[in-house]
Amino acid sequence: MTLPRLALAVIGDEIGPSLDEMISFCAENGVKRLDMRTVDGRNLLGMTLQEVAAIGYTLEKAGIRVPTFVSPLFKWPAPGKESASDKVDFAFDPALCPEEDVAVYACDVATVLGATRLRVFSHLRYDAFQPRDLLKTIERLMDLSGRHVVTMYLENEPVCNLGSIAELAHFFGGMRDMLALVDAVRTLPVLPLVDIGNSYGMGAPPTDADIASLAPHVDMIHLKDRRDGRTVPLGDGDIPWADELKRLLAGVRAREVVVSIETHCPQDGRNATTRSVAAFRRIAAEIGAEVV
Repeated sequence: MTLPRLALAVIGDEIGPSLDEMISFCAENGVKRLDMRTVDGRNLLGMTLQEVAAIGYTLEKAGIRVPTFVSPLFKWPAPGKESASDKVDFAFDPALCPEEDVAVYACDVATVLGATRLRVFSHLRYDAFQPRDLLKTIERLMDLSGRHVVTMYLENEPVCNLGSIAELAHFFGGMRDMLALVDAVRTLPVLPLVDIGNSYGMGAPPTDADIASLAPHVDMIHLKDRRDGRTVPLGDGDIPWADELKRLLAGVRAREVVVSIETHCPQDGRNATTRSVAAFRRIAAEIGAEVV
């Protein structure tokens, strides 16, 4: 069986806060793609488009592409709902956005970066959440995607309503019904951004059924590793990544999958990400997947 190509990316601020650190890391490690989130501690969603354009120009000059704006869109409380979440990594106050319509502005940021993908969330977790609560949000994202030529990716995040792979799979299964997409092979209007490490972090490793449900719609994943309740460099944890990647990729229909490393080791970001990139390449070779 031929597996899809794996397009390696790293989330820039996992390396270090500055653009110079991100660029030098890429040169040293042969990385050609950076997914962008923050620079110097500021989320790009809170910057002016002129500031974002300067970042994009600098990366382009260095020969680095930006596949995805890993935005914090909807990683805040839903209107009228009290969040049950406490600590939120890379939290963002939408009031800091330069424009009133934060979703439109996120698309503008992605466009200025040259990114064709935009990461979104399912609002911070609240009691009595139902998948249908997100229907209006999904319809809004569908509209924006068509007008801005950017593909939307909904990630499972523990502090959000869709935290585990099981919750993500349940939502996308229901979304096909809500949007009358009766053909399971048809491309979904919003795609799943599968983060298996997040699911393990919740004590909920994905089942075969969950993976089989999502895999046909996957062309982007995030990688991180876990051990003893904390995030560690890829390959240093307990997640059986070779097995997980083989299981997921076996059901993927896309010819190429963007694999974005999200180290989450801020105490030693650059070294941890270097080790993670090396581990990813070893794992890919082990399962017979080409890294590009």
